[in-house]
Formats: sequence, C-alpha cells, structure tokens
Amino acid sequence: MGKDVIVACDFASREEVLAFLDRFTGFTEEKPYVKIGMELFYGAGPDIVREIKGRGHRIFLDLKLHDIPNTVKRAMAVLSSLDVDMCNLHAGGTIAMMEAALEGLTRPDGTRPLLIAVTQLTSTSQERMEKDLLIRESMDQVVMHYAHNARLAGLDGVVCSPLEAGKVHEVCGADFLTVTPGVRFADGDVGDQVRVTTPARAKELGSDYIVVGRPITAAADPVAAYRRCVAEFIG
Repeated sequence: MGKDVIVACDFASREEVLAFLDRFTGFTEEKPYVKIGMELFYGAGPDIVREIKGRGHRIFLDLKLHDIPNTVKRAMAVLSSLDVDMCNLHAGGTIAMMEAALEGLTRPDGTRPLLIAVTQLTSTSQERMEKDLLIRESMDQVVMHYAHNARLAGLDGVVCSPLEAGKVHEVCGADFLTVTPGVRFADGDVGDQVRVTTPARAKELGSDYIVVGRPITAAADPVAAYRRCVAEFIG
C-alpha cells in the first residue's frame, strides 16, 4: 500500500470543515485523504461523514473506541455502514476487544474498512505514562507490545509515533500499517505533541501514513501547505 498524507480536519462544525475543504475546489490532484475526529463527529453527527465521502474524499474516522468487547463490536457494526476507509480503537482495550471490533466491522459480504489500533498517544511522554498510567516499561516496549497484540487480533496496523514506525514494521511485518500523527514541518510549532518529527523524516523512518492537522489546516494557504507535505513525504 502506498504512502499518503491524511489531513486532520479537527473542526467543531460542519460549516468550518466544508469551508476548509472548499479551498481544494479545482484541485487537480487526487482529493486529500481526511481524518474526522471526535470533535467534528460529535458536533456534526454521522451525516458529515456521508457528506465528505460524497465529495470524493477518503476518510479515516478517528473515534478511538475503547469499551467492553460486545459494545465495541456493536459500535463498529454501525460505523461500518458509513463507508469510511479506516477507523480505529485503543489497543489497550485488550486482544479480545480488538477481535470483537474486527468482527463487528466486517460487513456481510466480507468487506470492511481498515482497522488500526492506537498504541500510545503522541502527547504521552515516558514520564506521564509512568506517573499517570502506572506503566513502568519503556515507551518502546509498550508500543511494540500493543502493536504485536493488534497483529494477533487481525488488525491492519497501528497508530504510533513516526519515531516508532520502523520498529513496528520489524516486529509486525512490512505489510502492517503505521499511521503516524506527531508530524510537523521543520520550521513549525510542535503544539501539544511530544514525540514528533518532520514529513521527510517520517518517510525515512517507515511511516505508511502521516496525519497532519494544524500545519495544514491553520496555514495561511492550506493547499500550498498540503502540497508541501505531500512533496516532503511522498516526493
């Protein structure tokens, strides 16, 4: 599967996200792959997914499900009907939860969106993981263990830091997807991210997809920023 840039459309309303996507009217390349997260989904509802999909965008629905297996299974069955291209959950919900999610996501005809698991959020530092979550292992060990569990559960990949992408491929195989937020331009602000790198470095480290939000959505010229990101990551 080829590399791609996913634009994190972390807007609060339908009007805001559509105004942003309108900036790509007349765009001659393939329309950007977009991420719809909790803020937009909870604010605008599932119809926004259908509307953006209808505009020709591929969609990563980033809701990070984490609950008992049966609840996640039923929720994934609902999300599957939205015809998104990728969705996710927290690997910390156990292998049983991930297996149930995969079962719920799979349609009667055997098709389904890609399903990936969040290992540790890129805003989480080693110190916070130890102090707040009482996880004493190293960040690298935790991420690889969670990735291995996701692989055992039959998932397609994980969300991780670009800094961990290469090691995930070593542990889980080259075909196991790494979707990596925490990407900023070299001359940009890292915001609330901790484990970050540039698009070019993410490419070198083995990321399959990079998720980029504010460096594109808050740019004076979002289309130019998107093209810059694609050029640095894909070439």
